[in-house]
Amino acid sequence: MRWRTERRSTNIEDRRSSGISMGRSSGIPGGKATGIGGLGLILVLVLAVAMGVDPGQIIGGTDYTSDSSGYQSQLTSVQQDELADNVALVLGDTETTWATIFEDQLGKTYREPKLVLYTGYVDSACGQASAAVGPFYCPADEKVYLDLDFFYALQQEYHAPGDFAQAYVISHEIGHHVQNLLGTIEYVDRKTRSLSEADANELSVALELQADCYAGVWAKQAMYNDLILESGDLEEAMNAASAVGDDTLQMQYQGYVVPDSFTHGSSAQRVSWFKRGMDAGLVSDCNCPGLPVVG
Repeated sequence: MRWRTERRSTNIEDRRSSGISMGRSSGIPGGKATGIGGLGLILVLVLAVAMGVDPGQIIGGTDYTSDSSGYQSQLTSVQQDELADNVALVLGDTETTWATIFEDQLGKTYREPKLVLYTGYVDSACGQASAAVGPFYCPADEKVYLDLDFFYALQQEYHAPGDFAQAYVISHEIGHHVQNLLGTIEYVDRKTRSLSEADANELSVALELQADCYAGVWAKQAMYNDLILESGDLEEAMNAASAVGDDTLQMQYQGYVVPDSFTHGSSAQRVSWFKRGMDAGLVSDCNCPGLPVVG
């Protein structure tokens, strides 16, 4: 994955235990200590927010607290800086690309989100979270939260390495921001309050698959401007999408699959919807059953 331009986002809050030294061009300030975390559950807070559940309830049983200052990252400071730089590049391109998409395809104005880098543990407007929940988007403060060690796990535990795999993760969370701006998350919030658990799970799957599709829309549109895909890049994104499918994760962690409990979609579904967005690059191609029609 290469860039024609190297515009870095300035909408990044660095709350890690130690700041990063990337130069003024990065626009990323130094951060403060925020405790510890681990990597196990992937992308679960969006459902909690949509269902009106305090995300802290999901992680309330973990051993992580805001005072867990003994956490040791799996990454060196140099690796952290390199990853943070790539995050700034990807986020910067999502800002440019989605601004164009909103104007050209939707006749709307795109509002840029913030992205918070943290180490292990973070406070958000959606509650307190450890890195065990994976990257997440909080509609209440319009921020994406990311512990860079997730990318280590993506490579080592889920066998999905590569910079375009990382770009997929970021663009998926930005997809949730797009849903928030378009009122989709608010719709799901209202709807799920009157649904059974099974029906709520089905709606959550639709929300996640649409975010995957929006990630594909970003990638397709970005290729016209800044993004240059190289050999193997698309496979990286496909591997990442597949690695965080409910069936893959359930088999990995409990040894069997329970389709009725899916909240994010199967590996095949996630890959399919990402490819769907990439095929045409149109928001209107990402309309999912059960969700409001957009575009």
